[in-house]
Formats: sequence, C-alpha cells, structure tokens
Amino acid sequence: MHPRWADAHQSSSRQILMALAALAVVAATACTAARHESPREAATRLVAQIQRADYEGDRAALRRLYGELAPFADDKEIGTKVLYWRGFALWRRVLNGFNETVERAEQEQDLNQAIREFEQAAAQDPNFVDAKVGTASCLLHLVWLAGDDKARVGELVAKAMPLFKEAREADPENPRLLWILGASSWAFPPDGSRRAAALETYDKGLQAARAQKSAARDALLPSWGEPEILMNLAWSNLNSTPPDLDAAEQYAKSALALVPYWHYVRDILTAQIAAARAAAGLHPR
Repeated sequence: MHPRWADAHQSSSRQILMALAALAVVAATACTAARHESPREAATRLVAQIQRADYEGDRAALRRLYGELAPFADDKEIGTKVLYWRGFALWRRVLNGFNETVERAEQEQDLNQAIREFEQAAAQDPNFVDAKVGTASCLLHLVWLAGDDKARVGELVAKAMPLFKEAREADPENPRLLWILGASSWAFPPDGSRRAAALETYDKGLQAARAQKSAARDALLPSWGEPEILMNLAWSNLNSTPPDLDAAEQYAKSALALVPYWHYVRDILTAQIAAARAAAGLHPR
C-alpha cells in the first residue's frame, strides 16, 4: 500500500471509530434518560409523537405508538388521559386512512377499539368531555361506513347524540366539540342552511381554541383544535356553492403556519385549492 494511502486509510479508520464512539455515547445517554423518565414524562413524549404522526399521515406510527402507551394506561395519576390518547391514535389512524385505500373492516376495527379506549376514559372520569367527544366522533364515522344499512345507522346515531348533548351541556366552548359539530352540521343534511351553520360553528371553535391556547394546561389534556378548525374552514370554503377560493387558500396557509408538516393540508388540500383556482382562471395569492 502506498504510504499516503496507508496514512489516509488510518486517518479514515480513526474518524470512523471516533464517530462510532460518539454514537455509542449518544445512545447510552438516550437510554439513561429514558430510564429516568417518570411515567408522566414518558407518556407526554409519546403523545407528542402521536400528534406529529397524525399530522404526517403516518398510520403505521400511530398503531405502534398506540401500543407503546399501553404500559401507562393503568397508572393511577395519568391512566385516564393515556386511555384518551390511545383512542386518539386509532381515531386519527382512521381519519388518515380516508386519504388512502384502506379496507373498511380495518377502519371499523380501529374505530371500535378507539371507542373502547374513550369509553373507558369517560367511565373513569365522567367529567372528561373530550373522551365523550372522541367517542361520538368515532360513532359518526361508523355511520359513514355503514352506508345504506339504516338499522345500523339508527343504532349508531342513537348512541352518539346523547354524548354530544352531554358534552355541549358540560363544555359548550370546547374547540374539539365545535370542530366535530361543525362537520356534522355540514354533512347532515348537506343543504345551504346547515353549511352556513357549520361555518359559524367553526368560527366559534376557532376563537375558543385560540383562547384556550393561551391558558396554562396539563400537557396530557387535549388542547388541539386550532389547526384542525382552520383546515375544515379551508375545505368548507373550497366546497361551498359558490366556493370562496381566497378564503380557502388563506385558511390552508394559516393551518400550515401552525403545522408546516401536515401531510393532508400541504400535499392534498392545497393542491385541490390550487386546481380550483386554476380552473377559475385565478392566480395564487
């Protein structure tokens, strides 16, 4: 071997060994930190990952993180909140699945398991409004999957409506509740008056979400809502008759300003708005 090549090889080997040693230190530090996490800290970390996976449309991660939260579901201090987030992970796995080709049976399975998690959380804390809201929303998605099965639809609606009533009476300004009520107003039935009511409900929810964001809260309590309502406002303005494409574009941009990595808004909804603007002969603002 040429001396210069030998020197270069030895230098490269030393650099590789130093890099591997550094990685080992990082890994050891991470493991040590994980061992010293309290149940609350570990659960809070996993919840943050669930919310990110939801926005990124990572259904596999949502399933995995649902499982990783399981050890904390029986914790006396945080178990009720952990049950909520386990339900949330499966609920959002279903919502993201609507943007893909997912078997109906799989969607139903996830929704039914999410309902069980939410119901257990509500049973442990009857004042946990968000658990009831999650249950009611999952029931409505099962309504959509039930299609023309009128008996099944009636059964599901009969279960969902009392939950909405309880949630509205307990916390009428809950942004997550208003987000779902807005969507329900839009869909059942799809007429002009209900769509106007939906937009009004979204606007109310948006103000509530922004007010709630400024308040100090337990990190394991649900506080999401503002990006989701902005997304629904963008979609609703796009799909109104006639559409308000300027409003749709602005709401989508506002949602992305809060969550730049949101797959659905960035890659799907924004493209739909751009296509509608092009078809109408409008340029992006």
